[in-house]
Amino acid sequence: MPTSFQRLELLSQQVYQAHRTAVGAELARRGLSEVNPMILAILKHMEQTQTQSFSQRDLARMLEISPAAVTNSLKSMEKSGYISREPEQGDARRNRIALTDKGREAVEGCEAAFQTVSRWMLAGFSTEEQELLANFRARMLNNLRGEAPEAKEEP
Repeated sequence: MPTSFQRLELLSQQVYQAHRTAVGAELARRGLSEVNPMILAILKHMEQTQTQSFSQRDLARMLEISPAAVTNSLKSMEKSGYISREPEQGDARRNRIALTDKGREAVEGCEAAFQTVSRWMLAGFSTEEQELLANFRARMLNNLRGEAPEAKEEP
């Protein structure tokens, strides 16, 4: 019989994989399988807040993925017309990345896809249970990032 830690680990992996699969299927259903929704969301936020552009390395750090993965995503999304890239004035090593009109529409489609999957995933949960779950997951994330003192201790 698995321990509670083993059960939680298995469930975490299964929820992560099932969520990824469901989001991927919903994005594909909406014709958005070639986009990186998180990069689009960051670009939308930058646009709305008129934030200066980020480097690809900054995006990689924010998303906790490799710079090569960001580069591949950006190339694909640029080729498909979701973003544009131009060298930044004064620093040719940095590209100014911007959403195109097609990219803005894709952001809306991605947000709708995530909302649809969240509704499926949280069906039957009360508002209070959803809030508890969000708080637990936030604590887990803080622990994994080493932001909680207990994260350094062995269970």
